[in-house]
Amino acid sequence: MDFARQLAEVLRRTRTEAGLTHRQMAGRLGISHATYTRLENSNQNVTLKTLTQLCRALDCDLGALFRGDVRLRRGPRRPSSRA
Repeated sequence: MDFARQLAEVLRRTRTEAGLTHRQMAGRLGISHATYTRLENSNQNVTLKTLTQLCRALDCDLGALFRGDVRLRRGPRRPSSRA
């Protein structure tokens, strides 16, 4: 498996386990929604800068990131603004 696909799977699993949307996960990671979506879909080569941001936001090292040893606390549920 290539690194981009492996990273995509880790990001997707981490996001879904935390109950976050793509947009919420991108916000937690400090990257744009578009960048996050491309990463999760293996459509973008990740830069060292982005890997550093991901590791800092997920409080892990690069090895843990690629092993999938990362967990986010479940995000707080925001009340719906729809009436």
